[in-house]
Amino acid sequence: MMTPDALEVQSPCIKECVIDQYSGFCRGCWRTLDEISFWESYAPEHRRRVLHRLQERRNAEN
Repeated sequence: MMTPDALEVQSPCIKECVIDQYSGFCRGCWRTLDEISFWESYAPEHRRRVLHRLQERRNAEN
């Protein structure tokens, strides 16, 4: 069950779900399949760490 605190950290999904075969990242949100699959079970702090990694991935790509 989701806690109110978990709801504060929203999914980065933008409904453009395509996994890049080379990087393994979703081209829409930059998460891995594991990060997408387990997002709902992550604690808020874990979600924040994932969001930070997503930003690093985007920056590395540009």
